[in-house]
Amino acid sequence: MYMFKYVLKRLGLMLFTFFIILTMCFTLIKLLPIPVNILPGQDPDIIYETLKARGWIENVKEGSNGVYTYDRVPILKQYGIYLSKIITEGDFGIVTTYGEYLNMDIWEVFVNHLPPTILLNIYSTLIGVPIGLGLGIIAALKKNKWQDQLINIFVILLISVPSIVLALMLQYVFCFKLAWFPLLMSTSNNYFTWEVFHSMIPAVFALCLGSIAGYARFTRAELSEVLTGEYMLLARTKGLTKSQAIYRHAMRNSMVVIFPSILSEFIGVLSGSLIIESMFGINGVGGLYLNTITFQDYDFFMLLSGFYTLVGLTAGIVIDISYGFIDPRIRMGAK
Repeated sequence: MYMFKYVLKRLGLMLFTFFIILTMCFTLIKLLPIPVNILPGQDPDIIYETLKARGWIENVKEGSNGVYTYDRVPILKQYGIYLSKIITEGDFGIVTTYGEYLNMDIWEVFVNHLPPTILLNIYSTLIGVPIGLGLGIIAALKKNKWQDQLINIFVILLISVPSIVLALMLQYVFCFKLAWFPLLMSTSNNYFTWEVFHSMIPAVFALCLGSIAGYARFTRAELSEVLTGEYMLLARTKGLTKSQAIYRHAMRNSMVVIFPSILSEFIGVLSGSLIIESMFGINGVGGLYLNTITFQDYDFFMLLSGFYTLVGLTAGIVIDISYGFIDPRIRMGAK
């Protein structure tokens, strides 16, 4: 019952926080000049009528010199129109300035570019978590020995070198010099084929190398502390072997801290994939996000900002709830 109330409370706070962030983003964006891009051969009347239909401008007039004048719709009124279209019609707008997808439905473009981003992050997590946890466990069990020192050097190098530099090194060595992988991801839409997976491997490792270092560091630190606890000595005196004590007690207690860090690291990887996607030519959401800023496509930017914000807020709730499942002694929301 405590957990149910706690989850409802957190969901309410999450939605309230999401609304505040969305409102701030919308207000700041609408303070910028309205981009009016009329390409050669386009009818200016259509462009201005499109902006008027979106609720951005009103009182559009064409002067005698061919220059159009208009009044900006108040920001709060624009925000009301924007939210009402989303809630009642599921209408997130159309692409107005992003030339490649001009006049296309924003939601459809977003959905079409979502699979590569999700797969990239899932692959990096599936590869990074086992390797990182394994290295951390070995380092903790072989503390202060040569294995621990070697793993520490590896972790420090990965943490110290920026992910962009690691990505460039992977591209240069494995894609350019050795030619084991293509420089850019395959453009095929069959995402579950070997061709596509093979082309994504450099980007996946560019993302997960930093995560591997983080997992290894967290695991080593937490497991080393747990292994020195008095209850571990008590478990051994009761007849448990070293491996049984580590598996039944040490690993489970250390996971209280390690598992939430895995979830938070996944969110960090999702944010970091913005640059990696551009470097490896992955046609995902990250590239769209950067281009919407370049092209000043405000409605498109709002959708993508809301997506990343919602992912981050949802991860916070999942992390908190996970504590109760990992350790039954933790009762979230109980007094």
